[in-house]
Amino acid sequence: MVVHGLPNTVGVTLEMMILHGQAVMRASRRAMVVVDMPFGSYEGSKEEAYANAARIMKETGAQAVKVESGPTVPETIDYMVKRGIPVMGHVGLRPQAVLVDGGFKAKGRGEEERARILDEARATADAGAFAVVVEGVAEPLARDITAAIAPPTIGIGASAGCDGQILVTDDMLGLFDWTPKFVRRYADLKGEIARAAGAYAEDVRARRFPGEAETYFSKKS
Repeated sequence: MVVHGLPNTVGVTLEMMILHGQAVMRASRRAMVVVDMPFGSYEGSKEEAYANAARIMKETGAQAVKVESGPTVPETIDYMVKRGIPVMGHVGLRPQAVLVDGGFKAKGRGEEERARILDEARATADAGAFAVVVEGVAEPLARDITAAIAPPTIGIGASAGCDGQILVTDDMLGLFDWTPKFVRRYADLKGEIARAAGAYAEDVRARRFPGEAETYFSKKS
């Protein structure tokens, strides 16, 4: 969404994720790299999910994949893990389910939904996920999930009750006018970019750029 301007993540393809994964791996030295499996690449069957995950890992060199957990996904996680694919789960607000959910909405505020998400987290952990992203849930639920499962929880919009935290870099750096409630901006790069672009345009119009320092001259014979 932040790189390609898509309205949601549903339109992301396997090829796009592989391309991004390859770019990240070229710069990675010590970090663990986990590639999200896009919508439609793992829900159809566990065999198809394994084939797509294996392709991601072979073509990117990443160490793991991530899937958004739902009622049918734990079986797929178990299948992949038993065949050598490290899998990270994702519960709560699931971006790939935005169309059936009717938008990006906080989860776990009601008892029925809270119980369902907690069950999904337990099933995800029991299936062999090595970590679980918890997104956009009420704070008590985040704490309950973290206490209920052995794998570490990584929160995004899920309070400080999780074991770790993640934010979308572009949101955290202030590259957009609007950011979700759970984002804290640590910079205003949108403002810095606008100022830099404005100064550049002004220098070009005034013919101050390029100047002598940025210009090539003929060599003296």
